[in-house]
Amino acid sequence: MVGLGAAGAAVTAATVLTNGLAYLVPMLGARQLSAPDLGALATVLALGAIAAVPGFGLQIAVAAHRARWGPSGALRLALGTAAFTAGVTLAAAPVLAAALRLPIALTLLLAPTTFATVLAGCWLGELQGDQRFLRLSAAMIGLAAGRYGGLIVGLALGWGPVGSLILGTLAGFLVLPLLAWLAASTVGGPASGGRGTGTSVAPTVGDTRNRRLTGSQVMTASAATLAMLVISYADLILARQLLPATGSGGYAVGSVLTKGALWAPQVVTLLVLPRLAWGDRRARALALGLILFSGVVLVVASAVLGELAFRLVGGADYLHLAGEAPLFAATGALYAVVFMLVNDRVATGARWPAAPLWVATTGLVAAALLVAPRTVGGVLSCALVTAAVTATVMTWLAFRPTRG
Repeated sequence: MVGLGAAGAAVTAATVLTNGLAYLVPMLGARQLSAPDLGALATVLALGAIAAVPGFGLQIAVAAHRARWGPSGALRLALGTAAFTAGVTLAAAPVLAAALRLPIALTLLLAPTTFATVLAGCWLGELQGDQRFLRLSAAMIGLAAGRYGGLIVGLALGWGPVGSLILGTLAGFLVLPLLAWLAASTVGGPASGGRGTGTSVAPTVGDTRNRRLTGSQVMTASAATLAMLVISYADLILARQLLPATGSGGYAVGSVLTKGALWAPQVVTLLVLPRLAWGDRRARALALGLILFSGVVLVVASAVLGELAFRLVGGADYLHLAGEAPLFAATGALYAVVFMLVNDRVATGARWPAAPLWVATTGLVAAALLVAPRTVGGVLSCALVTAAVTATVMTWLAFRPTRG
């Protein structure tokens, strides 16, 4: 049996390693590539992250379905989702190449890369839904090694953006059999009595007759994932558009604190998702408490060490923004609450789970464009208020009394 503490440590280590490899790619690229080539590769990788959104949605949908109903038979649906996403990416490749001044070879390579990344979400979701968190951490490390390891080796060998991305794509495909093997021996969920999870057995929820994962469930989870991505980057994009170059750069430095406070407690959401799918209110309240505690610690730390944080991230030129550090961290901490509660609504089958996020994003854009002063503090205030209001609304939706 594996306790949640060991599971959390394993998943956290896998997450740290994944992020470390992801950061190593631009660091190595900066030393091995010319500025135009580096910019092209960074842009393509950003496009790849956007194209991979259905993969994250697929993982959430598969995990919730497997935890709630047992084996979902999702592989065919996953293959269709991956093929459709890759097809859209392939069709968009010439447009992206022309609009963003990118080599056509790089944009064409987005299609196979996206296919492999999206398909991997199926097996990650099965492992997550079965609560096989040690295997999940191994799968996460394997996927990261495939996605980024090939790129890193290609860059180190001096193969340039195209050669490195080809190697990264091949490595991404080679790791898929490992993910399938890790997931193949898992059993769990109500249909199998929760065996092999190392935790208590999930309660049976409703009618379990031959329930299969549907495309609409994957689309709902993918739309929610996209909404979370959009709202978490909206303020940074607005700062880029509305502020002078120095202000935009300062906001980008501060946003590192936002993203740190946002992603630091995400292991809690990953671990608790199967229980959210069971409708476990105690687990939801405990997860919310842990995320709030993490947020408070990070906000206090940024208030005390704000000057050091800005010096480390951006250098001495940005120390004048150190006083804003707690506000950047608070924005990320509130969005961490929002993200957990959105996952809760997806897992329990709520309709339009991310609707409040789209409304909030619209309000943020309107306020930044029409009301707020064109300063770092002005945009940041809009982001902080948006995060606070959205967290409040999502908390009310999660804990409001239900009829009957």
